[in-house]
Amino acid sequence: MLQYVIIITIYNFNVNCIVDILFNKYIGIRYRVPITTMDIDKTMLRDIHLAFIKMHILYHAAKEEVFGICLIKELKRHGYKLSPGTLYPTLAKMQQSGLLTCECRTVQHKQRKYYRITRAGEELLDEVKEKLKELYDEIVKENDK
Repeated sequence: MLQYVIIITIYNFNVNCIVDILFNKYIGIRYRVPITTMDIDKTMLRDIHLAFIKMHILYHAAKEEVFGICLIKELKRHGYKLSPGTLYPTLAKMQQSGLLTCECRTVQHKQRKYYRITRAGEELLDEVKEKLKELYDEIVKENDK
């Protein structure tokens, strides 16, 4: 039986990475796989969008209890196209990090998870609000002058 171990390493955002594939731990084959600047830009943009999505989640969970489908609709209103496959793992990670609490309830014969912000989540939200205001003032207001 063949077993594959893939290791991908990027050094200082170079446009190439080395992928080492080892077959049965004996034979080594080395390939160069190009990573374009566009791939890096897409990854960075996705990370930024995910950070904004998390901010929205914390903000709305601070105002009232929220649940998945409700959040997907709210985030869509803000221009984010989010699938349950992205949202639910994000909510679970935020819960595991202590930013949200979760309570399961049965609604119309279906289990629904309701999320609320925790004290740690409120503190993080306050800190990020300050950083966002500072960034907004620097980037947007400065360019308006």
